[in-house]
Amino acid sequence: MDSVRFGRALGIGARVAAKTLATAVDAATSPNPSAAEKAKQGTEAARAAASPSATDKAESSRVRQQAAKTTAQVRQTSAGLKEGSKRFREAVGGPLARLSGALWLELTGVFFGVFAVFAASGAWKMRAALHETANHNGDMRFLIAAGMAAIFGYFSISSFVKANRRAKRR
Repeated sequence: MDSVRFGRALGIGARVAAKTLATAVDAATSPNPSAAEKAKQGTEAARAAASPSATDKAESSRVRQQAAKTTAQVRQTSAGLKEGSKRFREAVGGPLARLSGALWLELTGVFFGVFAVFAASGAWKMRAALHETANHNGDMRFLIAAGMAAIFGYFSISSFVKANRRAKRR
């Protein structure tokens, strides 16, 4: 897989890192250009022996240029990694937070719905018992069970409505 396809798959930071890695591998595997020059031109070697300061200056200049080039590549790579991680957070973090919030609201809605169903079934059973006896204690139990069913039913429905709004919000 080439560095461009790899970078498209993982983002700009990975693309820049792959290009830097490919450049480093190419530089490491290529033959030394200064050794080839010295082998081809024997006269320059003799001249270099006569004047070592000129060779040292050329070597020092080449090393400085290589160091500046490497420094620029490192800065570009770190900037690319920062940009890539920022874009990843924006692309994944926002939707994940929104959907996890909606999922939490739906989960709480289910729990409230379960409590509402149990309270409604209890109120239904007490409703049948109300007609049999005129018991004030049974009336209060029925009203409490019906009130709990209504309150938990409201919480369940409102939780699902909020989850729906949160999932649609951009």
